[in-house]
Amino acid sequence: MEALNALVAFANYVFIPALSYGSQLALGALGVTLVYSILRFSNFAHGDMMAFGTGVTILVTWLLQDAGLGLGPLPTALLALPIGIVVTAALALVTDRLVYAHYRKIRATPVVLVMVSVGVMFVMNALTRIMISVLSVPVLGAKEAVSGVDEIRFADGERFLVSARAFKNWSGLSEPLAIRASSAITFVTAILVMIALFWFLNRTRAGKSMRAFSDNEDLALLSGIDPKRVVMITWIITAALATIAGTLYGLDKSFKAFNYFQLLLPIFAATILGGIGNPIGAIVGGYIIAFSEVGVTYAWKKIATYLIPGWEPSGLVQLLSTDYKFAVSFTILIAVLIFRPTGLFKGKSI
Repeated sequence: MEALNALVAFANYVFIPALSYGSQLALGALGVTLVYSILRFSNFAHGDMMAFGTGVTILVTWLLQDAGLGLGPLPTALLALPIGIVVTAALALVTDRLVYAHYRKIRATPVVLVMVSVGVMFVMNALTRIMISVLSVPVLGAKEAVSGVDEIRFADGERFLVSARAFKNWSGLSEPLAIRASSAITFVTAILVMIALFWFLNRTRAGKSMRAFSDNEDLALLSGIDPKRVVMITWIITAALATIAGTLYGLDKSFKAFNYFQLLLPIFAATILGGIGNPIGAIVGGYIIAFSEVGVTYAWKKIATYLIPGWEPSGLVQLLSTDYKFAVSFTILIAVLIFRPTGLFKGKSI
């Protein structure tokens, strides 16, 4: 019985949160690796693209809620998500046209493009905050309007698939299990998006063109592949991945524009760990980083007490405080760059 309680505690506090967080990181890493494969640079603005897409989705969610539209037990944000994707894709295409296209034309080095993306990152961050601050006034009203720096919770619908009380009554265990609806939605949505992306890349003509362009740009151009079309599709898919990942993260936790900048470190760590330029590596890397962060920063005292009867640890049995969870990503990132720069799945070296 104590072993079952330990298993439930592990699932409740480690496995399910890490699975949800890993799905969000995997989607974010897919967007980063796609841009690196096709456009040949590390996009430091990806986190703030996630924030912008989520901000648009939140505003549309409020409009739908005000109109009385929703999805019943599911979050209204899922209904608003397609509009968030369209607006974010438009922003990505405009940014490429006004900024990145010039540097591709003059064949700027990847380092220059990285610095340019840092500038775009700050602009997108400011744009997201201004958009929320200004547009929340007509959407919510002056009294309920929020600032672009506020923490925003926008999840609605059913909160739990399995409640702690219902599980305890059903199982008879002393340790409750609660499965949040946002965690289940995150995992299922991530799996569906990954399947759709791999189908697109492997089965469609546009996807095969993107893979050919990634493998050998000069040969792809000689084969008649239109580079402008490839770039356009790349940004649209990247914007979709960013908006979905950002919205799922916001539903699971909360929305705050600056938090998406902080997500850059674990996302890049996941991308490089799996092998930058390798979509499968990005997915695997996302889950490894998530389980590493959650596992290292979790206080294992409760589980240890269940597994070793009669032992009462004096401390929390915690390797690192949750305040230092990004140190886990940073350590893994540095270790991979030193010992295996091509990552687990032998992606492109940096």
